[in-house]
Amino acid sequence: MPPANHPTFFGIDIIYVATLLSAVAAFATMMAIYAATQVKDPMARRVKALNERREQLKAGIVASSSKRRARLTTKNETTDRMRSLLSGLKVLQDEQLKVAQIKLLQAGIRSKEWAVAVIFGRMFLPIILGGGMLLYVYGLGGFPEWGAFKRYAICAAALIGGYKAPDIWLKNKISKRTAAIRKGLPDALDLLVICAEAGLTVDAAFSRVSKELGRAYAELGEEFALTAIELGFLTDRRMAFENLATRVDLDSVKGVVTTMIQTEKYGTPLASALRVLSAEFRHERMMRAEEKAARLPAIMTVPLIVFILPVLFVVILGPAACSIKDNLLNK
Repeated sequence: MPPANHPTFFGIDIIYVATLLSAVAAFATMMAIYAATQVKDPMARRVKALNERREQLKAGIVASSSKRRARLTTKNETTDRMRSLLSGLKVLQDEQLKVAQIKLLQAGIRSKEWAVAVIFGRMFLPIILGGGMLLYVYGLGGFPEWGAFKRYAICAAALIGGYKAPDIWLKNKISKRTAAIRKGLPDALDLLVICAEAGLTVDAAFSRVSKELGRAYAELGEEFALTAIELGFLTDRRMAFENLATRVDLDSVKGVVTTMIQTEKYGTPLASALRVLSAEFRHERMMRAEEKAARLPAIMTVPLIVFILPVLFVVILGPAACSIKDNLLNK
């Protein structure tokens, strides 16, 4: 029983409520201070990952050739089994393989063997997930409290989810990689302009920019390094730029590729064209930031109504409601 001299709110002592809210506020304050003092440099994690990758590559180089050959043979045998199974079922088509390989390139996965694995997963995951859910629901009597529609819905969701899971995974990786490349493209173009004005060739400019952007924008630096390598050994330089546009699903990169092809074909000044493109991309990035800022009030409406306004009503009207309730009960 709460003391008689303390106001109550629906039978709960207001002192207890105030103490609990004060504890929550103190905990939130401590967490905010901890988060503010423990801010880490985002580059440190990237540099650490690159160093770990370098050590892994060194370990792979110094390893014995027999071990590397065995590892590659095992991987190829697994892919060959998948390919033979899909070919035996007559579901493996060259067009599907090409589309899957392009998506894997856009996701940053260079191995073409994963294309067979994606098609294999797209075919057999629905059988595994959907068949398992059907066996559990209808064979083993799972979810007995659910109705017929809910049980059918979860089985259908398992089937569709198993079919869409590889595509969703690829789409997620492509979107993340595309966003990272879009973020660093204006800086890369500025560096290309500086390299072009300094008298470097296109090959040397791409190689230099890839080294400079390797830590800040690893994805873009990797694509530029690969383009510089292709420019060095491909007979048709236009193919190297087209490969860059294929690997990166971004309209801005396609614009850069078109500009590079035109400068290679007609001999137009490269620095001026890249400077114009860089200014356009920076303006586009600023417009996207302004668009996100303009959407913020509409996005904040639901959290404001659900979380903030009820707290304000409790704080403002709570003491008055407690006083009115106590006065009515005393009468």
